[in-house]
Amino acid sequence: MNVSNTTPVYAVPETNLVPVNGYLKDMMAIPASRMFLINKSLKVYQEKNPGSPVFDASQGDGGASLPGVPRAILERAGQMQIEHGTSYDMPFGTDAYRKSVVEKYWKLDPALGFGPANILGTSGGRDALVKAYQAMLHLGYGREGDVIAVSRVPWISYNWGPYGVGANVMWSPGDPLDGWAYSEDGIRASVEFAAQTGRKVAGLVITNPDNPTGLTTSVERQVALAKTALEAGIPFILFDWMYHYVTDEQPMDLNSFLQFFTPAERKQLMFLDGITKSLGGSNIRNCHLIASEDVVKFTVARASHTVMPTFYSLAVAMAAYEMGYSEASKTIAAPTNASRKALKPLLEQHGFQHIIGKGYYTFINVGEYIQAKGWTDSEPLGQYLAENYGVAIVPGAFFSPFGNDWIRFSYATPVERTEGAFNRLLDGLNSLKK
Repeated sequence: MNVSNTTPVYAVPETNLVPVNGYLKDMMAIPASRMFLINKSLKVYQEKNPGSPVFDASQGDGGASLPGVPRAILERAGQMQIEHGTSYDMPFGTDAYRKSVVEKYWKLDPALGFGPANILGTSGGRDALVKAYQAMLHLGYGREGDVIAVSRVPWISYNWGPYGVGANVMWSPGDPLDGWAYSEDGIRASVEFAAQTGRKVAGLVITNPDNPTGLTTSVERQVALAKTALEAGIPFILFDWMYHYVTDEQPMDLNSFLQFFTPAERKQLMFLDGITKSLGGSNIRNCHLIASEDVVKFTVARASHTVMPTFYSLAVAMAAYEMGYSEASKTIAAPTNASRKALKPLLEQHGFQHIIGKGYYTFINVGEYIQAKGWTDSEPLGQYLAENYGVAIVPGAFFSPFGNDWIRFSYATPVERTEGAFNRLLDGLNSLKK
C-alpha cells in the first residue's frame, strides 16, 4: 500500500465502507430481560412465611427446576475435554461435533443435501439466533432495516435479538383462539405491510413447540407455512425446535421433514436445536444451527472474529448423542410430560382458556382476575403472586401487548411441584376477586 505511515487508512476499500446514517441514535433502548429477575420476588414471600414452600412456575430452565444434565454425561464430557486439550478449535466447533450432530443425533440422509458442512456449533440458542438474523439480513436482501417476522406473542428475545443487529421485528397476525398461530393469510399480510414502509421480510421464525404459548404446530402446518413464506418472497425460514424432544409423542424427524422441500428450497431453511431445554443444559451453552453451506460459511467467517463455542459445551452434546438422546433427555422429558398430563385436566376443570401443547409451558388467560383488580395488564400480577402466594409465573405482558391478559406457567417440574404451583396460582387469582 503506497500510503504514508503518517496518514490514517480505512481497513476496507472506500466502496465497502459502512454508510453513515443516524438510525442508532433513533433506536428504542433495548431493555434487559426481566426473565432473570422474576423469581427474586419469591424471597419476599419466604421472609413473610418462613418454612412455607414456594413454587417456581416461571422456569424455562430444566437445570434449575429439574435434575439437569445427568452426571455421567458431564463426566464423559470432562474426560473428552482432557483428551482434547485446551487449544483453539474452529469457529464452527470441531469436525467430530459436526459429524456427531449429523450421524448420531439427526441421522441425516446425505442424499437430502445436508451433511457436516451444514452444521454450525454455537454458544447457546441466543448466539445461534443472532447469527441467523445476521445471515438473513446480509444474504437475503442485503439491507439493514428489513424485517424478521415472528408470532403475535413471541419469546422476549425474539423481539430484541433481531432489533439489536439492525432488523425490525414484526408481530404477525394471529388469533388467540388459535393460540396466535401463524396463518397463510397472516404471512402474506406481513409481507404486504412491510412493503408499505419500503421494507422486505428477510426471515420468518417458526417455533415448535412454542415459547411462550406452548402451542404445538404439526409437521404439515409447518411445511405449509414455510411454503407460503417462500412463495411470498421471504428468503429464509428459521425453525426453532429447541423444545421438540420434550414431548410424549415423537420429536421432529429432519429426514422426513426435508423431503417436503425441493433442493433449492432447502437452501432457504435453517434449523435450530440444542441441549438447553431438553437436557437442562442452560449454563453449558450448546446449540447447533443447520443451514445451507453459504449461510454456514458466511457465519463461520464472522464467528472467527466474535463468538465461538467452547469445546466442553460441544463435548456435553456429543456425550449425550453418544448415549442416545432419548435416553439422555429422560430426566427432563419424563417429569415434564407427566406434569403436562396432570395439568391439562386441572386447567379444564377450572374453566381456564389456555394453550397447552408440548414443551415446557401452558399459556393461561387470567384477564377476568386482572380486570377485577383494576390492573391494565398481567405485569403486576407476577410480583403479586410471588410475594403474597409464593408462586412465580411469567406475565404475558412481558412478551407483547397481545399477551396482556395472559400468563406463562411452566410445568417443567415434578408433578407434585406442578400441582402445588397450580393450587397456589388459584388461591392468588381468587384473592383478586374478594
